[in-house]
Amino acid sequence: MRAPADGDVISAIHVQTHSDFFLSPYNQYVAIKFPNAPSRADSGEHAMSKTVWGKAEAREEGIQQRESTEEEERRVDRIGSGKKEKSGSVRSQEKERFSETDGERENKERRGREREGEIESASADYLSASVINVETRILLDDHTRVRLQLLDGDPHSDYINANYIDGYHRPRHYIATQGPMQETVRDFWRMVWQENSASIVMVTNLVEVGRVKCVRYWPDETEVYGDIKVTLIETEPLAEYVIRTFTVQKKGHHEIRELRQFHFTSWPDHGVPCYATGLLGFIRQVKFLNPPDAGPIAVHCSAGAGRTGCFIAVDIMLDMAENEGVVDIFNCIRELRSQRVNMVQTEEQYVFVHDAILEACLCGNTAIPVCEFRAVYYNISRLDPQTNSSQIKDEFQTLNIVTPRVRPEDCSVGLLPRNHDKNRSMDVLSADRCLPFLISVDGESSNYINAALMDTTLTFQSHKQPAAFIVTQHPLPNTMGDFWRLVFDYNCSSIVMLNEMDAAQYWPEKNSCCYGPIQVEFISADIDEDIINRIFRICNMARPQDGYRLVQHFQFIGWPAYRDTPLSKRSILQLVRRLAKWQEQYDGGDGRTVVHCLTGGGRSGTFCAICSINEMIQQQNIVDVFHTVKTLRNNKTNMVETMEQYKFCYEVALEALNSF
Repeated sequence: MRAPADGDVISAIHVQTHSDFFLSPYNQYVAIKFPNAPSRADSGEHAMSKTVWGKAEAREEGIQQRESTEEEERRVDRIGSGKKEKSGSVRSQEKERFSETDGERENKERRGREREGEIESASADYLSASVINVETRILLDDHTRVRLQLLDGDPHSDYINANYIDGYHRPRHYIATQGPMQETVRDFWRMVWQENSASIVMVTNLVEVGRVKCVRYWPDETEVYGDIKVTLIETEPLAEYVIRTFTVQKKGHHEIRELRQFHFTSWPDHGVPCYATGLLGFIRQVKFLNPPDAGPIAVHCSAGAGRTGCFIAVDIMLDMAENEGVVDIFNCIRELRSQRVNMVQTEEQYVFVHDAILEACLCGNTAIPVCEFRAVYYNISRLDPQTNSSQIKDEFQTLNIVTPRVRPEDCSVGLLPRNHDKNRSMDVLSADRCLPFLISVDGESSNYINAALMDTTLTFQSHKQPAAFIVTQHPLPNTMGDFWRLVFDYNCSSIVMLNEMDAAQYWPEKNSCCYGPIQVEFISADIDEDIINRIFRICNMARPQDGYRLVQHFQFIGWPAYRDTPLSKRSILQLVRRLAKWQEQYDGGDGRTVVHCLTGGGRSGTFCAICSINEMIQQQNIVDVFHTVKTLRNNKTNMVETMEQYKFCYEVALEALNSF
């Protein structure tokens, strides 16, 4: 690979395998191409390395033709800016280019064009529309703005704050618009009908940090907005987004259309998501369900710029990567901004787009339709005699590569001296952002417990709470009170124990016992094959007005300490189904489940993954082991620790399909 020459602009660098993924000496965002491969659904072949590209960082080793630092800085300065500068950092220059595009350059060009009469956006024609703009800085380019059909007698009724956005070789594939306000709901539905949109993508919540970001523009049942009748047909809640299906009909028309709203609910109030895993799954679902002959996809956040731009940029780059094997994120966003200002508003969002693309191409699309799973599983589990490896093994190695690395500063609470004796191992700590801080007061005990709220790939029919599982270690003698406080504070109706009784018993065999402020009363017990079922009634003695709660304790005894996996696939599947049945019968799915093994690691993660995969089969008719485990590891890196546990998830999925 040659080093860039004077005057070059770095846009794409090609390598051959994902093991050769490298970090550029030029501190630049680069595109990295990998050989195209068919998806699993098409051929059963491994699709993990279809195309890979990403954000590169400086690294000294492994880079050929490396020049001296001074010469490199001079060369990079010429590449990044066309003249010698003192910064010496192309990454800084990249940010400056991005920042300039975000602000000064566009504003200067816009003011110049307006003075010369070349465009009409933000002109007097739009001043009357300022009352229906969420963000007055989002001014519309006249050549891309969506014009509504005029209403009788109103020459200004063609206005809506929306722009056509080109997709990858698809003119006007999207409409970027602001989130509907009370005054614009009717206009929004007029636009959806006029443009024959079959998909609405919503990348905001209705209220964030106490501020209304968008009004609820859809009905609970049926509502008429202007002359558009909208009827809600179905709501499908998933872990990070909701899919709502509607029918729409215009007054005086016999045609009834169906459309879907894809509502991404996991974008945080501030910044960007920690990981792009959820957004990538969301984008794939939109792609899969949007009809090929439909009109533009209507995308909105609040102002229709930052998050909207992120969604569209990632979608376009995924298409470009699949077709060309490279991406050009900088020029993609620059083109988006030529069609609507401020698309991808912040540097943080700009970096997130790169991270999302990197994750997408490293991980690929690993979902397998249930109708093809048996054949695909046979292919990917087959051992190659030449390499003594299988595609499942390669997949697990890729999973280890993309698993986030937890730094000491990420686990600062668990590392506090007062919490040391609450950890079974200082090597198995939960990140601060995932900790379930205890609420019930227990003397001078801290509110820390070594546990993690676990995100999953979907919302369980048996668990309607977000973060359906809380994974923790087997209680220590000094943390039993904390354990039961966790169960009570987080409304947990089930406990799943996956380790043998080689640690302290934390429940009473009869009568009742107090663990800290929580009274635990034994109700009943029975054993069925590999599962011991116990029912307890718990109460917070410091707050008796809160009443009692029933908790079922499932002790799984079919997993010996010497084995990475359970003895029986059928037994663990039986445990999964019993848990789901209890959750649904007892509290309608409103409770969470505490899952623990000795350390809160591989066994607990394997069980959570199997639960998620079993639910995925029933809800979505797919199996996606990789994505399931990747999502769990985003919150706790030791979920599904070994290759044997990872393969076991596939085997249980096959067992589940055979049992239907």
